[in-house]
Amino acid sequence: MINKNIRQKINDLKKKYDSLKIGKESLLDILAEAEIPESVYNSNAIENSTLTIEETEKILLELEVARKVSVREVFEAKNLASVFEYIKNKTLSKDSDEELILFLHKMLISGINDKIAGRFRVSGEYVRVGTYIAPAPEHVQLMVESALLEYSSDHSSYFLERIAKFHLEFEQIHPFCDGNGRIGRVLICYFLMQLGFPPIIIRDKEKHLYYQTFKEYKEHKNTTGLEKIFYLALLESLNKRIAYLQGNKIISLSEYAKNTAQPLNILLNKAKRQTIAAFREKGIWKIGQ
Repeated sequence: MINKNIRQKINDLKKKYDSLKIGKESLLDILAEAEIPESVYNSNAIENSTLTIEETEKILLELEVARKVSVREVFEAKNLASVFEYIKNKTLSKDSDEELILFLHKMLISGINDKIAGRFRVSGEYVRVGTYIAPAPEHVQLMVESALLEYSSDHSSYFLERIAKFHLEFEQIHPFCDGNGRIGRVLICYFLMQLGFPPIIIRDKEKHLYYQTFKEYKEHKNTTGLEKIFYLALLESLNKRIAYLQGNKIISLSEYAKNTAQPLNILLNKAKRQTIAAFREKGIWKIGQ
């Protein structure tokens, strides 16, 4: 469970974010647009894409990439960017349901494997992740419906705990032949935006911690590891937007360390724990001054 202090911190930052964003929707749109390559890069990298963040950015801007990259990786980048764009404009007009999930999957997999795009696994289609074998395809639709119903009808749990439980359940079901992780991470952002929060990025550098949470859930139904990843990412996302909305000068944490005569390693530890208002852009820790 997420403790009272963390909840209060999120609540305070959300209030600040809500008051600062009034009349500055265009700035938030610019921030969201600028963040898409980073979101796409990290989510695809978790799935072992070889593209760098710079290559991802070039592909999304229709620029030439220096090395020869696979057609599949180009489609994966462009399609996932389209999915992120789509959910950004849909949070107020649509509830989370099976129809939406299938539509997002169709957008994600189109051009990569049209035979499986926009549908759950069917008879004979089994998947495994490492040694874990996902439920038989005959159970998938009912299990997804059940997970969605549990998420939408749970009004007592803290919102990040609800989203973490849904994500872990969704990934355990593994309803698709391909694209389960990416769709699951898109839905995390969608749920957050429906609640008025900014999207978060689960980073490839922290993949080992992220994967560990699936093991903890499978073996012990423990969701605390993923909840921690979520609240740290959400604090970071809020801190980033507040810094820009306040019109702060954005500098690297290394420059901030020099300016304040503080050891960089201590500041980096504080940034990772979100005890200072630092955030990452293209993997570089920054702070508003």
